[in-house]
Order: sequence, then C-alpha cells, then structure tokens
Amino acid sequence: MNETIMQSNRSEVTLREITQETVRAICKLLVLESQKQFVAPNALSIAEAYFSEHAWFRAIYSDETPVGFVMLEDQPEKPEYYLWRFMIDSKYQKLGFGRRAIELLVEHVKTRPNATELLTSVVQAEGGPEGFYKNLGFNLTGEYEEEEAMMKLIL
Repeated sequence: MNETIMQSNRSEVTLREITQETVRAICKLLVLESQKQFVAPNALSIAEAYFSEHAWFRAIYSDETPVGFVMLEDQPEKPEYYLWRFMIDSKYQKLGFGRRAIELLVEHVKTRPNATELLTSVVQAEGGPEGFYKNLGFNLTGEYEEEEAMMKLIL
C-alpha cells in the first residue's frame, strides 16, 4: 500500500473531457457500496449533463488512469458556481486524487466570469463527504436543499 501512496504523490492529476472512447471507462468507476447513497452513478450524471445547458463535466485522471468524475453547474451570470457531482473510484480513494481534483476545479472556477464562491451539498451521515469538504475549506451555510446540507467555499 505504501508503494501505491508514494506513486500517487508522483502522478499528475488532470481533468479531461469525456470522449466516445473514454465514456465506458468513466461509467465503470464506482464508489464503495456504503457511499452509493451520497453520489449518483457516473452514467446518470453524464446523461443529466447532456440535458443541462449549464453542466461542465470532466473525468479525473491520474496520469493515464481514470480515477473519478466531477461535474459543475456553470452559470456565468451568477457569482456562485455549484459542484454538482464528485466521485473518486473506491480503488483510488485516500491517495490524494480527490483533493487535487478539487484544487483543479477551484482553479477552473476562478477563471470563470463573476466567480466568488463554489457551493456544494452533502448528505450528513456517517461515512459522508462533509469532513472531506471541510478539510478543503468549505463551510456549512446552515441552508438545506432537498435534505442536503449546503457548503460554501469563498474563492
């Protein structure tokens, strides 16, 4: 395991467009069974993205290996952008790929018009992602949307 962790520190994490050639690999990425209540499957997210004029989505790669998926609600007329979906495959969790992917996403959002904050929502339950987001600087807003707690990162 230490070799895998050391290797993850040397790999380059990138956000890449999903293509006809890569979509199946991205749809095969899965979270742990206990995490499925927290995020929709990538196939559903990609389908939703194609029917939303505001979706910006990418595969997360470590070097040439797909390790996750991220989707942003991108409405340039608004100051807040929304992290709509985010997942790291169960085999690649706790290796730093998620942290680096969010850092890259934040870098991207900062280039967008009017961007002042990045929002997301979390299911508040044991094993949920709230702690992960807090460690990245997100704070609970006290607001809820569809029974999910809203979190905000000031850019």
